[in-house]
Amino acid sequence: MSEITVRPITTKEDTLRFIKFLWKVYKGDPYWVPPLIMDRQKLMDRKKNPFYTHADSEFFIAEQDGVMVGRIAAIVNHNHNKEHQDKVGFFGFFECINDQAVAKALFDTARAFLKQRGMTSMRGPANPSVNDEYGLLVDGFTEHPTILMTYNPPYYMKLIEAYGFKKEKDLYAYFLSQKTVYTDKLERANDIVKKRQNLVFRSLDMKRFSEEVGRIKEVYNKAWEKNWGAVPMTDAEIDALAADLKPIVVPDLVLFAEKEGRTIGFALSLPDINVALKFNRGGHVLPGLYHLFTKKKHINLVRIIVLGVLPEYRSSGAAGVLFYETAQRAKALGYEYGEASWILEDNVAMNRAAEVMQGKITKRYRLYETPI
Repeated sequence: MSEITVRPITTKEDTLRFIKFLWKVYKGDPYWVPPLIMDRQKLMDRKKNPFYTHADSEFFIAEQDGVMVGRIAAIVNHNHNKEHQDKVGFFGFFECINDQAVAKALFDTARAFLKQRGMTSMRGPANPSVNDEYGLLVDGFTEHPTILMTYNPPYYMKLIEAYGFKKEKDLYAYFLSQKTVYTDKLERANDIVKKRQNLVFRSLDMKRFSEEVGRIKEVYNKAWEKNWGAVPMTDAEIDALAADLKPIVVPDLVLFAEKEGRTIGFALSLPDINVALKFNRGGHVLPGLYHLFTKKKHINLVRIIVLGVLPEYRSSGAAGVLFYETAQRAKALGYEYGEASWILEDNVAMNRAAEVMQGKITKRYRLYETPI
């Protein structure tokens, strides 16, 4: 067997090879949704993506007989380790042919990078962090991934577990339908919560977009503090994400919960543009825009991406009403289905809220970890 070599990417051409390797792995896969190449370049750009201002990272490609056979990134997220007082390094952007020797070479390389920087364990996949695409798909391979969720071949589980990784945490994706989400009991409960807690729920005001993003900054990190794996986003990261999402935001799907004029929670949902982008097989921008324009009417699902309230209001019932209000507004806009993703397997309150709305777990994602 010829030697497998793993090396860091050093040029723009390497970056493009790194990205376009996806098309080799997923050739003929009917459920894979090609990303926009431009978006992948932006995500990996260590000079422009604000995530990398608090992270050390390296992107590697594996080659055999001059042919690319795999890729991986090694990531030290200093903000994660500061927040959780540990020394966890991450792997991400993992793609590989179905060959354990190639996978081992990639994981060994990432492990060595992390060990040199004092990390004591390796967790992943994170592309590149918990605030981006996160987890390995382990159940639900016969559906397209929704916007900003991961997708991978089933054999990745074998490659990862055979290396010695163990399950660290599972993440759930709940499927919701307008046909089953409403019950008389649910509607009465939401009315009671709004009146008893004196809560107001309103949509995003696009005319005051910068101010609205500021309100999100005030709530976001506090709402998710103490959650397993959660890492505060910097102002620059939130600003960059808001700028990226602004072109596809539907104002009525971004909701603020307010009490006496104070923002106490919010929910961000997006139309699942993957319904259109799955036809953009080359991953180029102009054809992607064409498919988004011509197939917009076929997008019948929204992904509930973020939903949370300030810690002192978690017992108020506001989170449940945000779920309900999102469904109501999505229904008025003509969306038939929703996906609440992702939710930690042990987040009792959020899992219960999804179940109350008759949500069904249709996909599971897994974080793996191994000692270094």
